[in-house]
Amino acid sequence: LIQGDLVFRAFPDEETYLRINTPLQGCDVIILDSLDRPNQKLLPLLFFAKTAKEMGAKQVGLVTPYLAYMRQDKQFNPGEAVSSNYFAELMSHYFDWLVTVDPHCHRHRSLQEIYTIPTSVAHAAECIAEWIKMKIDHPVLIGPDRESEQWVAEVAKAAAAPYLILEKTRHGDRNVDISIPQLQTYRDHTPVLVDDIISTAQTMIETIKHLHAAKMQAPVCVGIHAVFAGDAYRALDAAGAGQIITCNTIAHATNKIDVSTIIINILKSYVSMRRE
Repeated sequence: LIQGDLVFRAFPDEETYLRINTPLQGCDVIILDSLDRPNQKLLPLLFFAKTAKEMGAKQVGLVTPYLAYMRQDKQFNPGEAVSSNYFAELMSHYFDWLVTVDPHCHRHRSLQEIYTIPTSVAHAAECIAEWIKMKIDHPVLIGPDRESEQWVAEVAKAAAAPYLILEKTRHGDRNVDISIPQLQTYRDHTPVLVDDIISTAQTMIETIKHLHAAKMQAPVCVGIHAVFAGDAYRALDAAGAGQIITCNTIAHATNKIDVSTIIINILKSYVSMRRE
């Protein structure tokens, strides 16, 4: 494997200038680009993939620790764009394969329902569980909703910790009512709120209010993807989180859990298959 040389900048009118200085004839190219704030990244990414193919690359694969456009996976109202499907179609056209970490699959059971290229998913559960075992005494994990229960249960099992699941009613992107069943049973535990994405942080903020009312310890808030839309990080910190911890799929000051090894293991398997 070699590291390529890329020149990338914006013209004065903000259009993208891109030049690949590394010869790519006959090469397998791997692009690493986490797709948080995707709109500003997307055109340069597609220009790179297209240029690499025109330079003779055999395959162009995308490693995107955070995969964007998984939220809108259904048309709820007439005229709405089902953007998860359209984005998958676009990525499948420009790339030959894709690797990501715990995509926010909601109504899709897997990426293969919408992507037509091979996809591989690295799971951060073991990394999170190891961090919890090393850093938190007497934890009780709290998951955001019933859809997350299978994932939260996996983390809890690996961390040898009990878990609870919130009862959540969402009234909009920033309006959520929650309750925490059986909370009193775990009053002597350290609450650890776990979610795949911390975006608006409203669910965690509302949960913290309930924990404070129950006189529990300040919770540790753990997320895989540190999206932190708008002032979400400041709001979560101000709400009384004891710690805010994320994986390094999106660069942020809260990155304390390294998931690079699980990505590398998938890439090693891919490289091995290509050589056979």
